[in-house]
Amino acid sequence: MKINDVSKLTGLPISTLRFYERKNLIPDSYVKRDVNNYRVYSEEVVEFLDDVKALLSVDFSIEELSLLVNQQLNLSYEAKTKMVEQKIKEIEEIQKRLKKSKKFLNAVLEGKANFQTKC
Repeated sequence: MKINDVSKLTGLPISTLRFYERKNLIPDSYVKRDVNNYRVYSEEVVEFLDDVKALLSVDFSIEELSLLVNQQLNLSYEAKTKMVEQKIKEIEEIQKRLKKSKKFLNAVLEGKANFQTKC
């Protein structure tokens, strides 16, 4: 499929797809060139890009993702595992803070929190 099709299916602008390619974020296995040198994407790239969007939403950087998916960089399995484990720890810390904030906000609604105004 052409880049325009991928853009429509993923909701990513064409410029973002090209940026991802320049950053080696889309593995070569998902992109080939036709006789006119146009990019032709495999169907599987849509699911891959959905995963990329999910990882970006939990604060993986483009550079981190490139390290995870780019086989040419020869990052060891152990190093990749440590990156992912660290991100899981960060997410768990965010979840703890969110749970605490939610508990406080519920207390505000119930009038049980020492807060300046009543809701």
